[in-house]
Amino acid sequence: MNRSAWWSLIASSVSCFPVHALQNVEWPEQFPFKDEDFQRFNETPDSLFYEAPRFVTHIDVAAIAALTKYYSEVFPPSNTPGVSILDMCSSWVSHFPKGYKQERVVGMGMNEEELKRNPVLTEYVVQDLNLKPKLPFEDNSFDVITNVVSVDYLTKPLDVFKEMCRILKPGGLAIMSFSNRCFWTKAISIWTSTGDTDHALIVGSYFHYAGGFEPPQAVDISPNPGRSDPMYIVFSRKLSTA
Repeated sequence: MNRSAWWSLIASSVSCFPVHALQNVEWPEQFPFKDEDFQRFNETPDSLFYEAPRFVTHIDVAAIAALTKYYSEVFPPSNTPGVSILDMCSSWVSHFPKGYKQERVVGMGMNEEELKRNPVLTEYVVQDLNLKPKLPFEDNSFDVITNVVSVDYLTKPLDVFKEMCRILKPGGLAIMSFSNRCFWTKAISIWTSTGDTDHALIVGSYFHYAGGFEPPQAVDISPNPGRSDPMYIVFSRKLSTA
């Protein structure tokens, strides 16, 4: 089945986001997307685009509050011995619960000035995942990986998700959150040409085809539908070893 036929079949079986978005998906044998699906309108180096710090938030206050509340419900308790968290595609704020701390919270992003300003981080790494998807961490290093409104910018998502699986501890949680807002010229074409339910399927496919993850799940945490920014979560856990 080609991508267009599969996408039409999936779209016809999904009535709304998120209740059915990733339930009983019959994934094709092969990853259904092509190289052109990961092209962007602006293909200039990302290092230039993110060169100047942006000390702004990219979702509204209500959406941020909803994400923070979600984190408070699924994160390990603050100051749990041995817990490590990676905030991927991080910036000057991570939207973690107020006062939340762990011994190791690593931020990975594109702008050093932004990362320096992030009070929750204990360390940071500046890296362009679209040029270098290999993550500079040991196997089984992290309990949680977060990514806030940035999964839509990844041009090598399977490489990145395979790396996420490698560095997560068995049973570790990966949380990809997204809205309908983005830097339009830097988001991949398959994202900008589709809608919210499709986005859940796209992110779910990354987990599925990367391998090593439990079946992904989708949650709609939008605080005020139609009145504030929508907020969606696609998450999965690394399979536990025997």
